[in-house]
Amino acid sequence: MERVGNMNRLLLGALLLRVTAQEMLAPPGQVRFESTDFKHILHWAAPTNSSCLQYHVQYKIYGELDWLNVSNCQGIQRHHCDLSAATSDVREWYYARVRVSCAATGSKSAWAMSRRFSPRWDTKVSPPSVRLNSSKQGLVVQVKASRVLMRKVHNGVDNNIYVVHPGGKEEVYEVASGSKLTLTELKPRTHYCVQAQTVIPRHMRSSDRSTAKCITTD
Repeated sequence: MERVGNMNRLLLGALLLRVTAQEMLAPPGQVRFESTDFKHILHWAAPTNSSCLQYHVQYKIYGELDWLNVSNCQGIQRHHCDLSAATSDVREWYYARVRVSCAATGSKSAWAMSRRFSPRWDTKVSPPSVRLNSSKQGLVVQVKASRVLMRKVHNGVDNNIYVVHPGGKEEVYEVASGSKLTLTELKPRTHYCVQAQTVIPRHMRSSDRSTAKCITTD
């Protein structure tokens, strides 16, 4: 009987150690979305007890009860997960959460949740690239939105082009992304600067202006 009692105490002690190990597994920190041009990446920081850890990511639509696994972010060791496909509906708001597990002990952490995320309002739109070419026919300005943005939005991306004259006077032109603007009424041998801005009218979003590019006309 005493041997059985000792065995039960050992089993109980092992169980308590297992539970304690599970409780001591800290969750990840700084869970947050970082989104540019509708590419939505969830990031997090490793907990202090970071040995033998794997990460598991879930998301849900705001107002829904069920959390859904992100299939390609289960049992991963990296500290980020691409949720662009899962959170692609710009009309919705989303949450994401992450927890860690340790296969060696079978322990898991509590879930760590992100703030509420809106694909429409929380993504940062990047400014377009700008190319200038001066010829006798005029100053040719070509602007292109980022490839990532064009893959996500497809059509409906416009650009504002800002032409800054000597003395600071500014003119604004609107063109579709990928189009060329030829400015024919500029003074010869004069220094002009150009900036551009990406505009997505249907999402009511726009970028900051691009870095100014300057050129002296022929």
